Amino acid sequence: MYELRFADSLAGIHASDWNALVDPNDPFTDYRFLRALETSACVGPHTGWLPNYVLAYAEDRLRGAIPLYIKGDSYGEFIFDWAWADAAMANGISYYPKLVVAVPFTPAAGNRILVGAEDDSRAEIIDALVGGVMQVAEEQSVSSLHFLFCREDEQKVLSEKFDLMPRLTHQFHWDDQGYQSFDDYLGALRNSARKNVRRERKKAAASGLKIEILSGRELSDIQWRALYTFYLDTTGRKWGSAYLNERFFARELREGLVDNVVATFASRDDTPVAGALFFRKGKHLYGRYWGTLESHDALHFELCYYLPIEYCIAEGLRHYEAGAQGAHKLRRGMMPCPTYSAHWLRHPGLRGAVDHYLDGERDAIGEEMKYLGGYGPFKREGKGSDSKRPNEENG
Repeated sequence: MYELRFADSLAGIHASDWNALVDPNDPFTDYRFLRALETSACVGPHTGWLPNYVLAYAEDRLRGAIPLYIKGDSYGEFIFDWAWADAAMANGISYYPKLVVAVPFTPAAGNRILVGAEDDSRAEIIDALVGGVMQVAEEQSVSSLHFLFCREDEQKVLSEKFDLMPRLTHQFHWDDQGYQSFDDYLGALRNSARKNVRRERKKAAASGLKIEILSGRELSDIQWRALYTFYLDTTGRKWGSAYLNERFFARELREGLVDNVVATFASRDDTPVAGALFFRKGKHLYGRYWGTLESHDALHFELCYYLPIEYCIAEGLRHYEAGAQGAHKLRRGMMPCPTYSAHWLRHPGLRGAVDHYLDGERDAIGEEMKYLGGYGPFKREGKGSDSKRPNEENG
């Protein structure tokens, strides 16, 4: 029923055709974002991310797509399989190249099998697309296939129908509960957590810096340049890799993605000294890169958590993801949320070992999320409960 096509670029695909398949709240599988990675040469030859999109057509109309990449390493994925690669190599098993279905360098959950939400043939299109991915896996003789940060329902299909191994990880996300203002949000917190937020916001304000949140079209030339500077600061301080280049920030981000950009800044005399980049689409906000040229108490919390949450409430946004990792987010209003992936390994021995590991990891992650959730900042069992949990002072 469906004609499968394979493409090493989105250049030959109409943006409107691709975006008809994309979640309206997801800025990262949006045509403009993925295409910007290509035109800025952040993906492609010599980057470790070689695009090989799988496309399903019916009567010459695009009905489904998968953002697939051939990879020669495991950098920029955020669901880590380095230990699997090490184990493979230690046993004489080639681990690279491999296939990854993901948005490069982006630890944000979203649909990885792109099909129109109202398409009555969704199941058949998914079958065709995943079959196309497995076809690439055979043709390229890859060791493995990884769907990263997919949706739970996608993981279920991939696990039950295509025998991929499910993996559970977690992040910290904020969800609106009908708050009318930031003070209303504070009212949902336990007394100790509420005091902590107010104290940290006062510390940030005491820096004497001008603190603001702006849309992409409001940014000055100096602020656009500062975003790249802050990005390099973040990757440099954390011994990371600067996957995104200056062209992505100076041209693609500023021109093609400007309406998705939100940024927070702390400035002295109109010169930004700290800031963070966010992407907005639909009812969701995603925090990506923070950086600073000076050290100020609690400024990171203000620019990356409190100001964005206040912005979400004011703008009617329902969901905020502040990026990967960071248990410190829990105390500041972001709760543990599951993230999903699905994995196929060609070598039966390696697959058996990883499958056994994942069984235990899922149980451990589930227990960890439950434990962390018990130390969240929100009132328990009704608005009047401000009682402390054990060892809260140390949490």
